[in-house]
Amino acid sequence: MSKDVILKVENLSKQYRLGTVGTGTISHDLNRFIAKIRGKEDPYLKIGDSNDRASKGNSEYVWALKDINFDVKRGEVLGIIGKNGAGKSTLLKILSKVTGPTTGSIKSKGRIASLLEVGTGFHPEMTGRENIFLNGAILGMTKKEIASKLDEIISFSGCERYVDTPVKRYSSGMKVRLAFAVAAHLEPDILIVDEVLAVGDAEFQKKAIGKMQDISNSDGRTVLFVSHNMAAVKSLCTRGMLIENGKSIFTGDIENTIDLYLKNSSLLMNGKNYVEFKKKKSSFQVSKVEIRSINQIGEYKNSCVVLMGDKIEILIYSLLEESYSNIKASIIIESINGSKIAAIRSHEIEDMMFSSSKNFIFKSTIEDLNLMPGEYLVTIAIAENNNTISIHKECIGFNVVPNDIYGTGRIPKGNYLIYSKAKWELNQA
Repeated sequence: MSKDVILKVENLSKQYRLGTVGTGTISHDLNRFIAKIRGKEDPYLKIGDSNDRASKGNSEYVWALKDINFDVKRGEVLGIIGKNGAGKSTLLKILSKVTGPTTGSIKSKGRIASLLEVGTGFHPEMTGRENIFLNGAILGMTKKEIASKLDEIISFSGCERYVDTPVKRYSSGMKVRLAFAVAAHLEPDILIVDEVLAVGDAEFQKKAIGKMQDISNSDGRTVLFVSHNMAAVKSLCTRGMLIENGKSIFTGDIENTIDLYLKNSSLLMNGKNYVEFKKKKSSFQVSKVEIRSINQIGEYKNSCVVLMGDKIEILIYSLLEESYSNIKASIIIESINGSKIAAIRSHEIEDMMFSSSKNFIFKSTIEDLNLMPGEYLVTIAIAENNNTISIHKECIGFNVVPNDIYGTGRIPKGNYLIYSKAKWELNQA
């Protein structure tokens, strides 16, 4: 391993047996033992399906990770991205030594601190202050070293008032605040952060990303960052790795990695302007979500492609088996990289709630979205009496394409999400 490389992973694989805790049956363990003493390969490493959660496999063994190879240099920030279930968290757990690999090797230099789940490494009966010293001791620091950082950790976490309260009484957001403050300030050589920052509020997320940039740029420390927020990944990371079905399919420049991920996961690839959901046993369910665009001369287009300046109709088809009252709907629109753009809620705009005893269609007409060209995702939710009864996250997408919306022959350009119409005048001062 060269001087600049602080973490090197070679041929890393992790196999699990579905539905089983541990290695499996006594007969399987015996077969493994016999193969080992005879100097042969584990027979169960020759079988197993890939980590594709959407398909039914033929084997009871599955490879959560298969032949992962990469290295990280000192001071580098590596973004690890992929769909849910791709194997990202499994990889981080192996790197953090929470679990061991089935095959392959990991070589690292220095201390590794990880933040994988809310409250990782905290003892619920101990106070926040006591847990800071406990985590520091786990990282191999002396009491004096930890004490020198104590005030800085507590201040950064924003939990000063509760630092002498048992952690079991903390909210999930408070736990994340304190856990991140500990992990970032106790000077690990490699900091591993999973999706947990999403639990924190917007102010803390911004502060945490700033801190990770500081420890990378100023202190020359290495960060491995997993997130579904592509905007955060793009702003923080210098290099990226895309994992799909347990395999690393691309490692390189962060922008190229994100572009490939978005291309592979786009909801627009099938070209449909609607999505249907399987029927289930429920007194209320959404059966279909549809997007229609109305162009500037009032004609409908049944397509997921929308011209700049078009109106958009979003239709939510609902099935009922009993009467519902005080129903309200919410539509969240976000960019393909995870930036939230608009929240359109029926009870805020119309100042009313709806009631129905039979199947109905919620229709929302959006006239002034003013989106720049690009791909966008839609989340829909239905609530009754402020209780969510149905939610479908990022269930459908649409593509806004360029259009002469000003009538000047000039189309708005730039790396922006929205455009605005304005009247310009020149007045003499």
